[in-house]
Amino acid sequence: MPSPELDARSPFRDEAREILAGDPARGLVILADHATNIVPAEYAGLGLPAGQLERHIGYDIGIDGLTRELARRTGAPAVLSRFSRLLIDPNRGDDDPTLIMRLSDGAVVPGNARIDADERARRIGRFWRPYDEAVAAVIETAARASGVPPVILSLHSFTPVWRGVPRPWHVGILWDRDPRLPRLLHDALSADTALVVGDNEPYGGALHGDTMFRHATRRGLAHAILEVRQDLIADAAGILAWAGRLTRIMDDLAGRPDLHRIEYFGSDAGPVAPLPLPLADAAYPFERPAPMPA
Repeated sequence: MPSPELDARSPFRDEAREILAGDPARGLVILADHATNIVPAEYAGLGLPAGQLERHIGYDIGIDGLTRELARRTGAPAVLSRFSRLLIDPNRGDDDPTLIMRLSDGAVVPGNARIDADERARRIGRFWRPYDEAVAAVIETAARASGVPPVILSLHSFTPVWRGVPRPWHVGILWDRDPRLPRLLHDALSADTALVVGDNEPYGGALHGDTMFRHATRRGLAHAILEVRQDLIADAAGILAWAGRLTRIMDDLAGRPDLHRIEYFGSDAGPVAPLPLPLADAAYPFERPAPMPA
């Protein structure tokens, strides 16, 4: 459960997370798991050579700016991480072996090489869990304010080339079993014939314990991960162009009732324990969800 002192209705920022409050009644929540490459001073840059944290291994290039601009244009609340994914990855379950990486895309991370259980627990408590709690708080606040289950859009970016192989996609839509938002996003983006749109490319969307699994799949909320190629949002012009494109799409989809129903689709990543939205104020005109698929 979110910390009692965290008020998701107001802007908030600390070393683990930033909340852009927006209008929670908008029915949309935007997430940026890998928004920044910040490493607190006491971790001495995790012992990495100069420049390594500026690479994609440290954060999702361009996503901080894109998230802020999309939140501003749509009026939706957003949650952004405030620490590097190399310190601890908020887009992994807290029991995932890749939660704290010792090696990332060929770069040895000295500050993670001999991490013990105590340090792992400290990072979970100081960074991972507060971010996770902020995501939960913003989703719950949005549900109460709008009276409907919100749509969850998670923004990420990917490298133009991976291990010497060019990636042809301009953008990819990642998803697990819930097709509601992914199919609509894919169709809307593909209407621009200049774009190459990936369907679960360049990555797959089923990952047990990731942010979407914890907060959307388990809750039965319509959701998608949107991956934009980094070179397309590496400057202000690219960020503005993509924010405009995505704003038009999300505004067009805003009134669709099928996106604001609780539906459990399960996961290709493994068993799912449903996590209903809290009904404490009895202000939810939600339809009774169907049983979770096996």
